[in-house]
Amino acid sequence: MRISREELERLSPADLARLETVLEQTVQEREAGKVPWRCSVPGCDGRPHPGRRGPHARAAQLAPDWEWDVWLALAGRGFGKTRLGAEWTIEKARTHERGALIGPTAADTRDILVQGESGILACAPATFRPVYNPSKRQLTYPNGAIQTLYSADEPNRLRGPQHGYGWFDELAAWRYIQEAWDMAQLGMRLGAHPQICVTTTPRPLPLIKLLVKDERTAVTKGTTYDNLDNLAPTFRRAVIAKYEGTTLGRQELDAEVLDDLPGALVARRHIDDARVQAAPELINIVVGMDPAGTGVGDETGLVVAGRGVDGKNYVLHDGSERLSPERASERAWSLLERYGASLVVVEDNGGKDWIETVLRMAWKRRNPGGGSPPLRRVNASQGKKLRAQPVAMRYEQGQVCHVGSLPELEDQLTTWIPEEDSNSPDRTDAMVHAVTHLMKRHDRGESVLISPHGLRAGGVIPAAAEHPAMAARRRAEQRRAS
Repeated sequence: MRISREELERLSPADLARLETVLEQTVQEREAGKVPWRCSVPGCDGRPHPGRRGPHARAAQLAPDWEWDVWLALAGRGFGKTRLGAEWTIEKARTHERGALIGPTAADTRDILVQGESGILACAPATFRPVYNPSKRQLTYPNGAIQTLYSADEPNRLRGPQHGYGWFDELAAWRYIQEAWDMAQLGMRLGAHPQICVTTTPRPLPLIKLLVKDERTAVTKGTTYDNLDNLAPTFRRAVIAKYEGTTLGRQELDAEVLDDLPGALVARRHIDDARVQAAPELINIVVGMDPAGTGVGDETGLVVAGRGVDGKNYVLHDGSERLSPERASERAWSLLERYGASLVVVEDNGGKDWIETVLRMAWKRRNPGGGSPPLRRVNASQGKKLRAQPVAMRYEQGQVCHVGSLPELEDQLTTWIPEEDSNSPDRTDAMVHAVTHLMKRHDRGESVLISPHGLRAGGVIPAAAEHPAMAARRRAEQRRAS
């Protein structure tokens, strides 16, 4: 950056303060070893070399040099997808007025695309660093360019705004993938050639397959191993050790787009064929819970499922995560309240008897004097494969429907091969507990309408469940009519 004495003398005090801040940040960046992203060396592998002493772009992290419409970066975890997307987005802001930033959720867009360690604020140089306004969901650059943050969980927010480019992160993890994609596409209408950069771990979803085949899509593929030099040892231990050598590792590390696997519990096509965007009227909802075991990285499975008046089972939500017993119990009851569920169905065998005690304590804290918790224990004495088979058959018959996309649960269902691994994943177990309970209760013809008034924002509202006062009025009218 060059500036003459005459230009300095014309600057206002505010502009001088801004210039001083930029110069200080520039010096700090150089001292920290930050260098420009693009390298002039053809085919550079991103390692430090004369002229580029700090980490910078590998050739595979730069946009292809032709007039593509969509740049699809299908890569394994740790490849550098976020940095790739952030740097491309910063470059676009230099020449385009408006762009869209879309992550799977609002928190993802904020925490990863904008504020993450490889996000826009961390990557933008001091001389072109945007100001983030959370209340407006916007980044504003020194040249006036604006980028707006969106959540793929709210497709309708994309209906009106117009943009000249967009960065769509983890497309395969978008819950309402097709609807959100369509709404975002309709908004790409500013400028001569709107472009979209998609960074995602691959999953064999119809939209991903369609984009790969499109002649206007530039596809970049890469693996976790391409970027090992820049990954922390803890990442190697936690992620590579977890997935390496597994079927799921071929997707998460090697970035293979896996089709249906012979022997897997559920075929992905069966999930896709039965998928719905909203559940119908539900006559019962339960929360399935599979407590974490003692293995490193084990998760507590928490899956919400409901029974529709059409006789089908609907998987509504996957809240599984690596949680402490107390937090897991609190989340279980929170999901029960949010979705108006009738029970928490929990596995208590295999040394997990402690979970009932913790669940009861959490229930008392939330409901002092509220009586016994709505808890159903499952002692799964059968083998996990045998226990899951009836549910797998319902998937094949189209009797289990996923509401929206549940990527991590679906990965487990479609990559767990019982003959290869007797230890079924936690999310899968939680779903099996919930759906098995609904099958046992309602396949005998029993049905109980649930009240919608216990549901909170974000839950699934059964359209025909009646308030007791309305039910009494209806019965009175029927008596008068007769």
